[in-house]
Amino acid sequence: MAPTLTLKPGTDWATAWRRCLAVAPEAFRDERVLNLWNGAWHADGDPLPATTPVDATPTAGPPRLDAAAAHRAVRASLDQHRAWREVSLADRTARVNAALDALAEHRDLLALLLVWEIGKPWRLARADVDRAIDGVRWYAAGIDDMLADRVPLPGPVSNIASWNYPMSVLVHAMLVQALAGNAVIAKTPTDGGLACLTLASALAAREGLPVTLLSGSGGELSEALVRAPEIGCVSFVGGRDTGARVATAVADLGKRHILEQEGLNTWGIWNFTDWDALAPQLRKTFDYAKQRCTAYPRFVVQRTAFADFLEHYLPAVRSVTLGHPLAVADPAGPLPELDFGPLINAAKAKELTDQVAEAVDRGAIPLHQGALDPGRFLPGQDTGAYMAPVALLNPPPSSPLHHAEPFGPVDTIVLVDTEAELLAAMNASNGALVATLSCDDPATYERLAPQIRAFKTGHGVPRSRGDRQELFGGFGASWRGAFVGGELLVRAVTEGPATGERMPGNFPDHHLMP
Repeated sequence: MAPTLTLKPGTDWATAWRRCLAVAPEAFRDERVLNLWNGAWHADGDPLPATTPVDATPTAGPPRLDAAAAHRAVRASLDQHRAWREVSLADRTARVNAALDALAEHRDLLALLLVWEIGKPWRLARADVDRAIDGVRWYAAGIDDMLADRVPLPGPVSNIASWNYPMSVLVHAMLVQALAGNAVIAKTPTDGGLACLTLASALAAREGLPVTLLSGSGGELSEALVRAPEIGCVSFVGGRDTGARVATAVADLGKRHILEQEGLNTWGIWNFTDWDALAPQLRKTFDYAKQRCTAYPRFVVQRTAFADFLEHYLPAVRSVTLGHPLAVADPAGPLPELDFGPLINAAKAKELTDQVAEAVDRGAIPLHQGALDPGRFLPGQDTGAYMAPVALLNPPPSSPLHHAEPFGPVDTIVLVDTEAELLAAMNASNGALVATLSCDDPATYERLAPQIRAFKTGHGVPRSRGDRQELFGGFGASWRGAFVGGELLVRAVTEGPATGERMPGNFPDHHLMP
């Protein structure tokens, strides 16, 4: 009989919240968080109720501002920006490094907040914090050369990001933008990460960094955070629908922009036999329930290789582990090593479950439909946000799973007979961030890879977002604006001496690939 699980002592939400109140009392008050603007914390906005996806425990909800308040915050950020751009680079670097030291000191609390707020397993939550800290330290060490002959933008950088990587994407970007001489504004994601971002922003603000952190709906705040004349650059990470509206706005206004949007990342199998090399990578594609911009939810497989593919794919997907990320059998033992915990909320789990059922009704063939293991959850806990892995063969063209990124643990497998079919299936979403093609012959890979509409394509290995000097962007509709990474991230939020400087990126009139 499996042992009954219990919550790891000291990891409950109430304890995490008390630690936030103790570490940053200026940013947390009683049962709510505050907004940060004009260099001070404000108990404004209308706090919404919220629950954790882990087990539906009530948590602090976002204190949502209205449009007028957001405009006031943006105007105040411009004043901060004008003062900050006059601060010496040596002083900026020292303050950013001090903020990084504070983040490192509170690394485990930041990670625990990520577990509760967005459901990341402990291993991945700590990695998210570490990547943010280590990545910005790399920039701080080399910023002198990156900023040679460059100056900050005329106005602050506005950041609107998805909830899945609050530290290694959003906080990382904010600190590099500040290092380059800009004031930074960030909107807290609607779905999660509020307390983590608030704590990180409090630690940065204490060191004098010009950070603004606001909560509110995209519709209410977009006029201020995207269209306001004070904004010097818009950095967006999210879906294509919202991204398209932002892209239209920044194009009309001629603003600097970095718009990372969704794309259906695909893994192709063509004239391939090295199955022992592929098998270990298949399970890793389920890290964090594929709630990543560089996840691989689509496999395009040569029909003659389908039996061999299934022989290795099915054991991998059946070995995936999920459950309560803080539940243990031994209170003195380590936290569980899981591939993933909950999805971001119960509504997302239901949406995907319904899409799977609809696809099957319309002809998709279920190859694997996992089930939750009661032995990996607390007795009687709410599991509404959890979903076990699913694999479907040939989803119908009428299904969203055929052409859109599911952002959850649902794989679709498409069989093809020709190279033309392979490429068409791999390019189903008109642009992706990453792709992989597994084939034995290097010459075949070199011939087919340029025809795959992805920014990065791996030969038999997965590609990731990367960081530090590695460039990142997108192809087609998966990206708009400047590419980032290394010197290009700094260039995207600064101005050079050349008039009419053309940024490497995916713009309407040109697309410069690295």
